[in-house]
Amino acid sequence: MTSSTKRARRIEARLHPDTLTLVKRAAEIQGRSLSDFVVAAAETAAMRVIEDQHLLVLAVEDQMRFAELLINPPEPSATLDRARAAHERLIVSS
Repeated sequence: MTSSTKRARRIEARLHPDTLTLVKRAAEIQGRSLSDFVVAAAETAAMRVIEDQHLLVLAVEDQMRFAELLINPPEPSATLDRARAAHERLIVSS
């Protein structure tokens, strides 16, 4: 992409007057323009949402259980054995 095709895009938002006052105050505290503050806050929120969808966080107990199952996996169940056989018939032999 050339620099002429990477132009910034504009968005609009309608805010309740109290919300606008709050956001303006926060921008002032950080010494940012209102626009810069809103863009930074939106980017931070967007990254958090995306990370929450792609990052799995386990408690220590769950981490230990997961590691133990990787190191010492249980024997396959009958259902898994049937699924593996079906996969070999349908996919592997094709």
